[in-house]
Amino acid sequence: MKVSVIGTGLMGSPMAEKLLEKGHDVYVYNRTLDKTIPLREKGAKVAVSSFEALQLSEVIITMLADGKAVKDSLFRKDEVQRFTGQTIIQMSTISPKESREIMHQVEELNGHYIEAPVLGSITQVKEGKLIVMVGGNKDDYERCKPLLSAFGPDIMYIGEVGKAAAVKIALNQMIASLTASFSLSLSIIMKENIDVEQFMSILRKSALYAKTFDAKLDNMINNNFSKVNFPAKHLLKDINLALGEAESLDIETAVLKAVREVVKRTFDSGSSDKDYSVMFNEIYKMT
Repeated sequence: MKVSVIGTGLMGSPMAEKLLEKGHDVYVYNRTLDKTIPLREKGAKVAVSSFEALQLSEVIITMLADGKAVKDSLFRKDEVQRFTGQTIIQMSTISPKESREIMHQVEELNGHYIEAPVLGSITQVKEGKLIVMVGGNKDDYERCKPLLSAFGPDIMYIGEVGKAAAVKIALNQMIASLTASFSLSLSIIMKENIDVEQFMSILRKSALYAKTFDAKLDNMINNNFSKVNFPAKHLLKDINLALGEAESLDIETAVLKAVREVVKRTFDSGSSDKDYSVMFNEIYKMT
């Protein structure tokens, strides 16, 4: 199958690699051309513009920073675009409202549209263990399921467009909340000079434990956040998406607003491109 991947950043690049491994004819486009070079060396064909990427394939996957980037890539004011016979698989983390808006525009241009955000990061992409959540027409979901299985065995149909986007931001706000909570507990342990491993051995045996705590522990105790699988700036964007969605549903958001303030201070301190676990420094008050 001919597949175009628009956006070859931290997630888009290894996802394009998985499609190549499965034998698909892969075209890639990224605003920063250098990010496509490793994929070209592995057999992908590089498009010179998003418009060209849209012309080359029957399926177009978007994995971009936000909803505006997705719209800018799909709908060019200076070129007439039709999606007749094509399917857009929108895999970026965007709001349910944005996803529904994109769906309507794609359908007006005679295309098919599903949203398919994923849970997992670079390691899970490379291992083929992403959880893929799909919103859209059930027939489109069934047709795209074999392609999406390149990313992992768990392809979950959530419902109409907007539903999978809502599940994704509901999960991503937990990344922020869990990391903030663990950072506070770890800060108490470290400042009281209690053995960290002893604390972790207790935590691991409890119902309070989450795997992400061990995944980010070394970053925090060694003050090293240079290995990035999800930058702080993207977490801040996702928190804002979650806040917007929660407020539209009349859900109390005080807790998440407090977490956003911590992540925003991380952003303002110049650490926005570091791994999101750098928020620990703002809680511990690293000097």
